[in-house]
Amino acid sequence: MNKLLIQLALLSLLIILAGCDRQSSDNQFADYADRLASVLDVSSPKEPDTRLPPLPDVSDLLHRTEDVRMGLIDAYELRKCGLFHLIAERNSVLGKVQDRTRQLRYELLLLDGIGHCIATLPEDNDLKVQLIEVQTTKKDDLPKYLWNMLLTGEEWQKQFKPAHFAFSLNTIPDATATLQAISGLAHIASQISAQHSVSAQSAERLISYEENIHRSRFLGQLFYSMARATDWLNTTTSLLSQNDATVVCGPNRNQQKANFLENVFYKFFITDIQPYLASLDARYQDIQPDLQTLFAIPNRPAALADYHSFYIDGDIHRQFRDATLNHVSYWQTLFKRCGINVGQP
Repeated sequence: MNKLLIQLALLSLLIILAGCDRQSSDNQFADYADRLASVLDVSSPKEPDTRLPPLPDVSDLLHRTEDVRMGLIDAYELRKCGLFHLIAERNSVLGKVQDRTRQLRYELLLLDGIGHCIATLPEDNDLKVQLIEVQTTKKDDLPKYLWNMLLTGEEWQKQFKPAHFAFSLNTIPDATATLQAISGLAHIASQISAQHSVSAQSAERLISYEENIHRSRFLGQLFYSMARATDWLNTTTSLLSQNDATVVCGPNRNQQKANFLENVFYKFFITDIQPYLASLDARYQDIQPDLQTLFAIPNRPAALADYHSFYIDGDIHRQFRDATLNHVSYWQTLFKRCGINVGQP
């Protein structure tokens, strides 16, 4: 009985794994290529080798910032405009080991508080001159703190690093939380770029943004999924183009091979792959404007050039679009040559 139960459990596991396997976009592309190769009576193409520009090492991305601190004696005078507690917290043991998100939050809250103090302190107060100097230095360093958070902060870095696994075919995750986090951060970035003040409320939201992006690696996975789909599309288009001469079409000719190819096209590409490609395209277009705003802040690290061109400026999207259009264009040419009406077979 125990042996039978074990066998049944193993069989159930295999069924589950097979179901997951069928949902894999990578396997669907591979099945599509295999079926095309079978109809064309050629060997299946080699699986593409997808290589992506990496996010550079932390040592090449980290900005050095001015460590401007006010002693507690001076800071105590700031209690009237609400800065004493904030500075004391930053100078505490825990404040000295803040993560990158909380460091940026502190800098934004500090500048907000300094602006309030400058506006409320008497003109003859000696502290006011010191505050104006600190304000200038801190404003100049804000873009550096933002870059350090994005590119070297643990949670944010995980989001921006390209993943090495594609989305499943029919289960691209909901991106609402990630989109909201990137959009909110892009708004802060635009204010920093324009050297406008960032409200305390916006600064406090940084923590929730970090929590939102912690739950998934949506952005990195989106990048990989698009690049992987591009490589598979180029592979299958090349397979079809190289063997196009073997597809016989015309009046009074047996065009069985063309009809078989049409069936594969509808069963694999139209039914499953094309909707997947459309979803990837839409998700990237949703998030790219905010990414461009976010990555337009001053002091962008020079080491980020290749990464920026590919993921943020949109080289990855242009290559994805070209691969999709080239693939569809091949089918349109074939169907026209063979007199096949486009529509559900």
